[in-house]
Amino acid sequence: MRLITCLASWAIAISAAAGGIYNVKDFGAKGDGKTLDSPAINAAIEAAVADGGGQVLLPAGTYLSGSIRLKSNIDLHLSAGCTILAAPAEMKAYDESESFGGFPEYQDGGHTYFHNSLIWAEGQTNVSITGHGMIDGEGLTRMDTERGGNVQGGSIGTGDKAIALKLCRRVTLRDFTVYRGGHFAVIMTGCDLSTLDNLTIDTNRDGIDIDCCKYMTVTNSRINTPHDDALVLKSSYALKKPVLCEHIAVTNCNITGYKCGSLLDGTYIPEKVGWVCGRFKLGTESNGGYRNISLSNSTFMYSSGLAFEEVDQGIMENIVVSNITMSHVHHYPIYITTGCRNRGPKEVTRPSSARDIQISNVIADDCDSLCSIIVTGLPEEPVRNVWLNNIRLHFRGGGAKELVNKQYREQGTNYPEPRFAGETPAYGLYARHVVGLHANDLTFTYAKPEYRPAVVLDDVKDSSLRDIDAPTEPGVEKVVMFGCEDVKIN
Repeated sequence: MRLITCLASWAIAISAAAGGIYNVKDFGAKGDGKTLDSPAINAAIEAAVADGGGQVLLPAGTYLSGSIRLKSNIDLHLSAGCTILAAPAEMKAYDESESFGGFPEYQDGGHTYFHNSLIWAEGQTNVSITGHGMIDGEGLTRMDTERGGNVQGGSIGTGDKAIALKLCRRVTLRDFTVYRGGHFAVIMTGCDLSTLDNLTIDTNRDGIDIDCCKYMTVTNSRINTPHDDALVLKSSYALKKPVLCEHIAVTNCNITGYKCGSLLDGTYIPEKVGWVCGRFKLGTESNGGYRNISLSNSTFMYSSGLAFEEVDQGIMENIVVSNITMSHVHHYPIYITTGCRNRGPKEVTRPSSARDIQISNVIADDCDSLCSIIVTGLPEEPVRNVWLNNIRLHFRGGGAKELVNKQYREQGTNYPEPRFAGETPAYGLYARHVVGLHANDLTFTYAKPEYRPAVVLDDVKDSSLRDIDAPTEPGVEKVVMFGCEDVKIN
């Protein structure tokens, strides 16, 4: 009988290899939510690699799992009805994080360590995760694991991220769902030629982090992050050198800040937040910078808006945003800034810079009265060439008249988050240290009486305002300028 069983298992493995499909249940996975199935999943991956690659199939079921090591030429396919369930820390089922050669370096631990994740790959080519199944990171931490080594709060074995990919090429992530993705639901660092499509992410920290990557598209996805950023492009020092994040196209995405889980169950409960929620962001890590980035045809709901932050001596240029709708905007709708946090090697002495940014066709309602549109550069290196076209913003209002003379905080070495700087001097648009700001066809309205000017410009040069439709209360000027040169108002 034992011989017959072994022959049967051998026949199944041969059949799987012949078809290029490796069913994890043929390698011992139970899918019962109780048995630790990651050893069987990794065995199926290794068998496929030995045969030159193929699809590792997870049929319907719940697969309790620690670290899964994705390899070249492997498609990890999550069938409909399949859930990969992250094991709790006490099972010690996650790989030890790799050595970085000393920490602290110039980025957070979440951008430094990858191997202590639920699914990870490093230096692999032609890898994919596909299918209509789910990744549930219940056993992952949502806290920062700065020391690596699977250490969090003294506990050994904690998984940090749902999916962590480093230095991989030709990556495809498509169709699956991530629920409770841990510190990051998806982080990709130093990856290129990649496609992320039709993903649903409902998580308790960051949704998708794209760091030092190039030639990538993110399309047709829904990202709900009530306590952190939804879709973030970064350019950290995780590769031990400054690397641009460039040639990234994002389109047809929904970004929200509902209570975690309520996007998936359809209750759509707005979450009370004190930090940020949702948000499309460039930064904060920005050693290399960003170039040739586009965001289009996307919606935001109960979310922070757009944040473009270059504060670590890199560049930010050729950024295009178009066709965006927002409702119930937390803190600010549009934020463009440079600073000199300079979190990087001390021998680098160039200032952060930003230029050639175009934002058009934006409609937002119920915008927080804390901040207007913000465009701020450095006194020694102004932001250059910003176009704001066809933008409609409705604010909650209520700003005080004396704010027009407020000495708004210079970004400097501060962390670039507007809530720390407080209310802006204008309710609609505030710009400082900018050369070449061109604002055309802007409409600002408010619910409660607003006693700040609609527009305040400070040290703005060679710029123009045209067709600015914005109400003001009696005695309040629509546009106020300090130290400006060659600004045309029509």
